[in-house]
Amino acid sequence: MAKPAINYACTDCGYTAGRWFGKCPGCDAFGTLVEDVVGGPSSKAQQQPLLRLVDVKADEATRIPTGVPEFDRVLGGGLVPASVVLVGGEPGVGKSTLLLTALAAMSRDRRALLVTGEESVAQVKLRAERLGGGDKVEILAETELETVLATLEAERPDVCVIDSVQTLYSSEVGSAPGSVAQVREAAGRMMRAAKELCVATILVGHVTKDGSVAGPRVLEHLVDCVLQFEGDRYHAHRVLRATKNRFGSTNELGVFEMTGTGLVGVPDPSELFGRAAGSEIGSAVACALEGTRPILLEIQSLVAPSDLAMPRRVATGVDPKRLAMIVAVLGRHAKIALGSADVFVNVAGGVRIDEPGADLAVALAIASAAKGVPTHESLAAFGEIGLTGRLRPAAQADRRLEECAKLGLKTVIAPADTPTTGARKLQVVQAETLPKAIAAGLS
Repeated sequence: MAKPAINYACTDCGYTAGRWFGKCPGCDAFGTLVEDVVGGPSSKAQQQPLLRLVDVKADEATRIPTGVPEFDRVLGGGLVPASVVLVGGEPGVGKSTLLLTALAAMSRDRRALLVTGEESVAQVKLRAERLGGGDKVEILAETELETVLATLEAERPDVCVIDSVQTLYSSEVGSAPGSVAQVREAAGRMMRAAKELCVATILVGHVTKDGSVAGPRVLEHLVDCVLQFEGDRYHAHRVLRATKNRFGSTNELGVFEMTGTGLVGVPDPSELFGRAAGSEIGSAVACALEGTRPILLEIQSLVAPSDLAMPRRVATGVDPKRLAMIVAVLGRHAKIALGSADVFVNVAGGVRIDEPGADLAVALAIASAAKGVPTHESLAAFGEIGLTGRLRPAAQADRRLEECAKLGLKTVIAPADTPTTGARKLQVVQAETLPKAIAAGLS
């Protein structure tokens, strides 16, 4: 038998080369080429009959509720049978806790299997006792890929969780567990088994230092859904979001709170993140939209004189490029001089804002901090800021206004021509330009 060839593959872009490079020729990343063992020739393939799309019967599969409403929201209504979901997150963020809670709920009326390669059976038992359930969850402590696949084919559970995919190894691949070749082989064979056996499979993945899922990029392309579990292990709140979903939207957001009995969903995150103690200098409430859910978020800002030649623009939870644009518009059109000041912006609660509808609230917080004047009490704002200083209407304004009214706010600053059907008892102040909005929002 011929000796398997050794190539070097990039963990970011998948580029392969016959020798090692310090910088990947494909994506110019440093230190990403790792050893990849290429197997020998495969057996001859057999021809399969062809089908026409008109002859294919696409029966919509009934989704499997996970028993965790916030988890179901991000998935699009539950797990799809025969689908493969990849859940990534930093160590200690609560991936195993969340999935064990979901398995415990699904095991009441379905067969649920947990394949653990990082913990012993006794350790999983201790966690299940702390969570207060999971007696019917079946468990297998195994890291050999062939044994896991044989167990799945023999038992055929409805749901299977692999914790984690980096611990699986195949004896047919001559590299260490966690390498590019092993992860790619394990993910590919687990995907084929999930489709053939109709097992909804959840793979737990490690993350790199920059927060992306560890392993080759092909891992994210193989699976049907990629979920990112974000949050600081030293804070109680976690955010689950989808970066890829073949069966639902990628705009939904799930919010959890870590308690002594495990992760608990937060059905109304506006009460949590939008709660501000009175009117404070450098603080404003934004009504952002995550998928179909409006969320009130507190935007905090600090403007301080800078001793540096290039003042800093530090953003936490906001796109730094968008922050730089808002600061430039404030200086050019609102006449708020920030050229010699450091500007810090933070979204309370560790939530990240990706939509432009929160621009106006960020600008109000910065203007309040720069002028030393607090914003009005019980006030929220939403709207997109253009480079000309004009405000553009935000999407789904009626849902945002309904959320503000539900939380007991009194005044909302919005762009001109914003529909006010969901205003109820709210006072909606419509402003055409950013200077007018700042004049209406500051005390």
